[in-house]
Amino acid sequence: MLFFVFISLGMTLLGLEKFYIWQKKEILISSSKKIYDLYEGNPEAMSLELERLGNTMGAGILIFSADGRIKYSSFFPVINDKISDRMPPPFLPFPDHKADEPVPRPHPFPDPPHHNQTLSKETIDNNSVLEMQRDTDLKIDFMVLRRQLKNNDALVIRLPLAPISESATVAAQFMALTGVLAILAGGIWAFFFAGNFTRPVRELNRIAQSMSKLDFSQKCTINRRDEIGELGNSINHLSDQLDTAISELNRKNQQLMADVEKERKLDKMRKEFVSNVSHELKTPLALILGYAEGLKENIAQDEDSRNYYCSIIIDEAEKMDKLVRDLLNLSQFDSGFFKLSRADFDLSILLKEIVLKYRTVLAEKGITLELDTEESCLVNGDILRSEQVLLNLINNAIDHTEFARKIKIYVENYNEKSRIYVYNSGRPIPTESLEKIWTSFYKVDEARTREYGGYGLGLSIVRAIQELHGNRYGVENVPDGVIFWFELDRVQNV
Repeated sequence: MLFFVFISLGMTLLGLEKFYIWQKKEILISSSKKIYDLYEGNPEAMSLELERLGNTMGAGILIFSADGRIKYSSFFPVINDKISDRMPPPFLPFPDHKADEPVPRPHPFPDPPHHNQTLSKETIDNNSVLEMQRDTDLKIDFMVLRRQLKNNDALVIRLPLAPISESATVAAQFMALTGVLAILAGGIWAFFFAGNFTRPVRELNRIAQSMSKLDFSQKCTINRRDEIGELGNSINHLSDQLDTAISELNRKNQQLMADVEKERKLDKMRKEFVSNVSHELKTPLALILGYAEGLKENIAQDEDSRNYYCSIIIDEAEKMDKLVRDLLNLSQFDSGFFKLSRADFDLSILLKEIVLKYRTVLAEKGITLELDTEESCLVNGDILRSEQVLLNLINNAIDHTEFARKIKIYVENYNEKSRIYVYNSGRPIPTESLEKIWTSFYKVDEARTREYGGYGLGLSIVRAIQELHGNRYGVENVPDGVIFWFELDRVQNV
């Protein structure tokens, strides 16, 4: 706006006056041609037209005869050397003369030559000459057009240039004033328009910055039907697409990391498994080899010694057989290909049968076993594998029973599950080992585990069987012992 205001003001100051002069020049030329076309030698016949043209142009019009006599003058009401009756008496230049009387000579127009200074002269055509003159007394410039009329009469149109300069100055001042007002009004309008225009752009910029920080929760709320509205919708669509793509990428990355971690753990477990199996097999194999070589070398001379050597070999072989069978079972369970033989069975009957089997062993070890169950408790599952879970937990309780040397088995029923608890008195399991005891070959107390012939596979088998059933299991320390538990699906009575 400032640029165009200053350009307009500069053009007005530099070119408006020249444009006015050029325009007046064209008007003078066209008016002189019109007078030339209408003039028949008698100015009285077209006096009204001459007066109209003079007033319209703001110029003085004179017509001279060939001998220099004034035939028409717009400066004084003279037509054919007579005072016109169109001028009221107060404005008559010669108040002592009456209308139609000859005007005394010499006439005051034209001015003496020495009062005018010719500034420039331009030939319009063969009959017309345009001059720029300056009145040295009045200090005013004039534009004078001289044209030869019909009957050799001469037409002179004299236009003062002072009004043109004054009009150009006034126009420049008005342009400056309107320019200031336009700048003020335009500045106020531009301020509010710019705020309204840039507000959605700033919002788009804010959303783009949030997207650069991977925050796709911000959404564009621009409700417009123009290009900015379309851009806002595109940014929202882009944000949704990026959010989906990055979320999917993060999910896959997490899955990849989990797979890598799982593979790392599996590799570690394989190495530990090989190491543990090697360690567990090393002792019985060494014993078997040692006693077998003793028999071969006939070290045992008597029958009792040979029987003792044979019993050691058989005992260690049975331990190895048990280890191999447990490893095979665990491998089947963990492979995912083992199929359970599910059926409904009475848990109370199974518990009573197991307690009956352990009666002699418990009596020998001085352990008291208490069973608390309902008369009938129907559950669903693989009865052989469920029995294996119970046997492993009872054996584990027998091996770790201390102090009061007490074992208690009891059942609690819920809406859809029956939870079987196996409690044994004794020392608590260290907190850091509560999660590790379900891992193969893990032993809280290796010396004691070796003492009762365990390999650390019993609880791993419990974990695998329960995962196949899709049921939970666990362990917790109590003030005077440890409780292991597992769940079976309860059969609702119809």
